Order: sequence, then C-alpha cells, then structure tokens
Amino acid sequence: MNTRILFLTGLMLFAFVQVIAQGLTGRAYYKSSSQIRLQMDSSRMNPDQMAEIQAQLKKQMERDYVLSFTPTESNWKQVESLGGGPATASSGGMTMVINTGSQDRVLYKNIAEQTYEQEQDVMGKEFLIKDSLEPAEWELTGETKKIGNYTAQKATYSRIVDSQRFSTGMTEMENVKDTIQVTAWFTPEIPVPHGPENFFGLPGLILEIQNSGRTLICEKIELNPSANPVKIERPKRGKEISREEFRAMQEESMKQMMNRYQGKPGEGNQFTIRIGN
Repeated sequence: MNTRILFLTGLMLFAFVQVIAQGLTGRAYYKSSSQIRLQMDSSRMNPDQMAEIQAQLKKQMERDYVLSFTPTESNWKQVESLGGGPATASSGGMTMVINTGSQDRVLYKNIAEQTYEQEQDVMGKEFLIKDSLEPAEWELTGETKKIGNYTAQKATYSRIVDSQRFSTGMTEMENVKDTIQVTAWFTPEIPVPHGPENFFGLPGLILEIQNSGRTLICEKIELNPSANPVKIERPKRGKEISREEFRAMQEESMKQMMNRYQGKPGEGNQFTIRIGN
C-alpha cells in the first residue's frame, strides 16, 4: 500500500470519528447522464437517424436519485418519476429500447459493518444481494473545484476485471479484460464516507462520479433535516443470495441468450452483451 493510500486511510478514520461525534445526517440529490454510442448496420440506418436515436436515448436515460445517510449507513434509490421506465427511441421505422432498471430498487450500505444489501433481478426473478463491501484504493490527486457551495477534491482509482462478451454471430462467449477507471469529487466539508451507487470510502461525501461514460453529480444537499428526519430504508424484496451467486445467474442468463442467437448474424441487427465484475 503506497503512502497516498495510507494517508487517505488516516483521513478516513479521522473523518469517521468526527461524523459519529457530530451525528450528521442528510440527503443528497443527484442527476445522472450517460454517453450513448450506437453501432448499427449502415445499410439499415443513415447517420441522421442514428444521431436522432442517440439524442432521444441520452435524454431519456437522465435519472434523478437520492442518497440518504447517517454517520454509518446510507441508502440509494431512484427518485420516483413518470419517466422512470425503459428508455425508448425511434426513427425511420427503427425502434430501440434500453431497460435502465426498476426505479424502486434500494441499495443499502453499512460502513461500520462493511456490508451492503441490494435489490436486483435476473430473468424476471427478484433477488436480494447481501455481501461485503468492496473497498476501492482511492488516490488523491490534489486537484480541487467548486460543486455548488462546496469545495470538492479529486480522487481516482482503476482496476482490471474479468468480463465475458457475446455478440450475435458468435458461437461461444469471449473472455476479455476490462479496465475500470473512476473519477470522484468529494468534499471534506461534509465528513461522511458515503457516495452514490456502490461508491464510498473517501473522507467526505462524494458529490460527483465519472465512470465508464456515465456521470452522477449532486445538485442539492439537505443536512440534519428537522422537518423530515432521515430514515434509512433497507431492501426487503427477493430471495437472499451472495454477490457471486448473482454473478453466476447473470452468466447463466447470458448463456441462454447466446444459445438463442448462436451463429445467427441477425440480418444486420446486431448486438453485444457484456457482463463482468
């Protein structure tokens, strides 16, 4: 472990003691945006149609989320909205649908116990993942910027993971290596180790995350709200399984899809599925 990580660990412990002493609670509201890149048979869709579909999907895949937190616990979920269903776009007779997940799923993290609970589904069946948190080896860069009224510091991490990929026309899954690169901006002015989605472990609330073409940025923060006190909701639905069991189910679902389209070129309609860690 390098000196930067050791220094960061010390900061985390100091901030953790501070926040427990203060009993800080709050809600942070985030908006997501995603880069959409489509590759289709050029004989079936011209560039203007492609650009129109990409623009429609990008707009529809913007989502609002809320992170509720206490000194040691947090939950993350999508804010309910009328536009919370699958992202759908069409142009020139071509329709594309991207399922962005159910808006009522809850992700719960317990920093003190280093555990998490998350509602997910595979092949239409609901599951409740319960497992240990996977800490990231964050490195501070020394860069700062303003996010709203707060001064945020930059932290990054990267790691290589094993993934599997399948495209129409293939006869078997391909094992590949993916590099995950994440950039976070956190503020020590709110000394809690929480963050959006599965991100955590910095000496301050994470206000912005950039990860694989997706950005989450905090737009509003409520600290110690007295009129509507913070209550941490925990997931309840689904059969309880571990992280590895869930990944195995994802792989099995992918194999079923592969068997369905094995060796079929799809007459110009091609797709690629990738699962990994």
